[in-house]
Amino acid sequence: MRLLHTMLRVGNLQRAIDFYTQVLGMQLLRTSENPEYKYSLAFVGYEGNPAQAEIELTYNWGTERYEMGTAYGHIALGVPDAYAACEKIKAAGGNVTREAGPVKGGSTVIAFVTDPDGYKIELIQRQEGAAGGGLR
Repeated sequence: MRLLHTMLRVGNLQRAIDFYTQVLGMQLLRTSENPEYKYSLAFVGYEGNPAQAEIELTYNWGTERYEMGTAYGHIALGVPDAYAACEKIKAAGGNVTREAGPVKGGSTVIAFVTDPDGYKIELIQRQEGAAGGGLR
């Protein structure tokens, strides 16, 4: 088995696609429309690499907002330099909610950003070549 994707419900599909592609540097991999059941899908990810999990953005027609609840945590992306990634994200109009710095009680450098629908995304600084891919 392998992890294929994580699905996020979004209130505006194009806004979500723009965030994940223009702010986080992912690629739009594929889209589909289902008029009969009134939903649209967009899959985004890095480098079109089938070995990496993707994010499925699901827009249920007419629903512009969802409650986050208390169960959802975050998506994590590996980055070579969390400080530089935060600057790049801010320059692209993204919302950095926790600046890059060591995790509490440890030395791993992390940061958090929030997408337009309020989903949290953790940036984890990884050594080049380490597993985890991510924002370049």
